[in-house]
Amino acid sequence: MPPRRIETGDGRAALAAVAAGDAPRPATATAVRYLLQLLVEKAPGNSVEMRVPPFGAVQVIEGPRHTRGTPPNVVETDAATWIAVATGQEHWADAVTAGRIVASGVRADISALLPLRP
Repeated sequence: MPPRRIETGDGRAALAAVAAGDAPRPATATAVRYLLQLLVEKAPGNSVEMRVPPFGAVQVIEGPRHTRGTPPNVVETDAATWIAVATGQEHWADAVTAGRIVASGVRADISALLPLRP
C-alpha cells in the first residue's frame, strides 16, 4: 500500500510552521514527507534512495533498480538540512561540504532537482 498522499495545503502549512521556528515534531515530519513526495513526483524511479531519518525514505530517479541490501546510490541527511536544500534556503554543495548531506554512488548527486517548488 503506498504511503498516504500529503495534500498541498497540509504540506505548505507544515513548511510554514517549520519556517516560523519551534515546529512540533509532527509538523516537521509532515514537511519532510511532503518534500520527499514532491521529489518522487519530479524524479520518479528506483536508482537512488533518499533518506531523511527518522521521517522517511524514498526511491527516485530512473535507472538501475536495487532489490536487496544497501542500495548503491544513497543520499542521507537530517530533517532541517533536507528542508533547507529542498526549499532553496541552502545550496546542496554547501551542505555536502559541511557534512550534513552524505551522498554515495554515481547517481547520488540530486542537486539538479533542487530546489523543489512546494
